[in-house]
Amino acid sequence: MRFELSETQQLLQKTARQFLTNECPMAEVRKRMETDNPHDAALHKKMAEQGWTGMIFPEEYGGMALGMVELAATFEQMGRVLLPGAFFSTVALAGSILDAAGNPEQKAKWLTPICEGTALATAALIEESPEWETATWSATAKASGSGYVLDGKKMFVTDAATADFIVAAVKLSGELALVVVPANAPGLSVRALRSYDLTRRVSEVSFQGVNVGADHLLAKGAAAEAALHHGLNVAVLALTAEMAGGMARALEITTEYAKTRKQFDTVIGKFQAVQHLCADMYLWTESSRAAVYYAAYALDKRLPEADAAISVAKVYAGDSYREVGNRGIQVHGGMGFTWENDMHLFYRRAKASESALGETAYHRERLARLVIDAV
Repeated sequence: MRFELSETQQLLQKTARQFLTNECPMAEVRKRMETDNPHDAALHKKMAEQGWTGMIFPEEYGGMALGMVELAATFEQMGRVLLPGAFFSTVALAGSILDAAGNPEQKAKWLTPICEGTALATAALIEESPEWETATWSATAKASGSGYVLDGKKMFVTDAATADFIVAAVKLSGELALVVVPANAPGLSVRALRSYDLTRRVSEVSFQGVNVGADHLLAKGAAAEAALHHGLNVAVLALTAEMAGGMARALEITTEYAKTRKQFDTVIGKFQAVQHLCADMYLWTESSRAAVYYAAYALDKRLPEADAAISVAKVYAGDSYREVGNRGIQVHGGMGFTWENDMHLFYRRAKASESALGETAYHRERLARLVIDAV
């Protein structure tokens, strides 16, 4: 295992930081937050031109066939700028499930447009009871004529309002099935839900007698379980990389403020209590980065401990990002809670990310099961 990024990976990381700093300044993020749809089509097109939309997908579908470490390096930079819009849900979530579950014809139909940057997608998974065990999901697909009819409701679907199609997890004859549903299909409805994070919207998605063709079924049974498992691992990795990047930027904002803000004619950064808060933020940030990159390495190399590494990263980054946000706002004092200050935006992203794709309690339970199974 390398303990640093290769030259190529460092170049990718540097290029991503420069690009996102120029193309996605905080003023633009705030502008997108004030709209009903924070997705920026022009920015997504520019990222597609960089090859990012096909970063981890096979070259035959327009991808770059890069690995999980490259994915983490890029998403870390996205977390620094609180990238708004549907890139995460399209590439890391729906795209990775499609790549794992689809046959060549299905990938050519749905994964190629993702790689080209011409299609947006998401995945509809959990329901009103926010359980991540697939056995608890109740939305159904039933065979009808030459296709299937979907019924049920999915909750907290990321960027559903902007998606061109949705990968839905449903029960087909009692087994898990993954089905592609066009966003404009009759009987599909999307209702916006309130969220901490205004840069990444979530919705309730309802299927009421939605008809899809037989070719829309990606996988069922064990194949669907395996594809979903892989897709969620990739998505959690991307999310935790974003979280590490957000922590790093929150730390920078806080230390810059501590170097200039004065109380009693003294820069507050000279106070030991403030130094302790910043030191805690640094420790959590760097420890989270270490956990994220090891998880990326383990997933890339398909190591037996990859599942555990992914959950460790999610648990640690989830707790750490929240605490980094707390400490950053504390250093800023009353300023940290104002709308004009950027710290509260990072705190919003921290809280939303903490519960996304399985909250800390779920991943701790997953780790416990993995340990028991290994004994």
